[in-house]
Amino acid sequence: MEQATPTPEELVRWLVKLLDVKPGEEGHYAGRRKRGGVGRVFGGQVIAQALAAAERTVADDRPVHSLHAYFLRGGSEDHEIDFKVERDLDGGSFSNRRVVASQQGTPILNLVASFHRREPGVHHQDAMPEVPRPEDLPSEAELRREFLHLVPEDKRAQMIAPRPIELRPVEKRHWMGAEPSAPRSHTWFRACAALPDDPKIHRAVLAYASDMSLLGTCTLPHGLSWTVGNVMGVSLDHAVWFHDDFRADEWLLYATDSPWAGGARGMNRGRIYAADGRLIAETAQEGLIREIKPKA
Repeated sequence: MEQATPTPEELVRWLVKLLDVKPGEEGHYAGRRKRGGVGRVFGGQVIAQALAAAERTVADDRPVHSLHAYFLRGGSEDHEIDFKVERDLDGGSFSNRRVVASQQGTPILNLVASFHRREPGVHHQDAMPEVPRPEDLPSEAELRREFLHLVPEDKRAQMIAPRPIELRPVEKRHWMGAEPSAPRSHTWFRACAALPDDPKIHRAVLAYASDMSLLGTCTLPHGLSWTVGNVMGVSLDHAVWFHDDFRADEWLLYATDSPWAGGARGMNRGRIYAADGRLIAETAQEGLIREIKPKA
């Protein structure tokens, strides 16, 4: 019997549950497995769960302002993830936490997060890029179905699987047969249904989504695509700076660029804007990118 397609509300409810963590022994929290997950754990999931574990140990009046993570090994969807939180600092204005994510006793990610009690200060920001509004763009889900015939058969089911994050790309994606282009990309994104009002949930969803479309920016000038299968790539590290309040179930613009690639690594940067033009977060990530040459 064919399985019913989950509704947007179900997808978001599963995502919120996935990104929550369960308290365990002193300082330990358990991260759930993705519903129906197969193979490697998505890096954004591990980051978001590690952030959720760290936030469990910090006062609510100190929201996270930055996190820095290193991916050590690929995680497996076959096991839950253990998060051990170390309370390194609780000062007058800042708190700092170290998190080690492990599976079966082996570390897969290290993360440090810093938290800041809100206070007034000077303000400036870069302007939001001028791009088409999300209402004027097709969804990536629609585009994936339209261009599915260009994707290898063994990747098609994954390409059109329902997702809790709705994406609306401004430029053509690599799997659409796009020609090599400048290392810049713009994508609108949001949770595909309403989220609870808890700001921690919105920060976790943004951390989860921040690992989408970022690493691929450094492949754009080189005609490389994971979907086509001519590149092998993995994230090496990931950083997020949270600047302002936002809702992850409202449209956010992810503007990414890659200033450098070389030595089988690529550097990527991102800026995330609310629809009203506020710069609400920034990201950075370096990844391993190895071109796969066709067999002779």
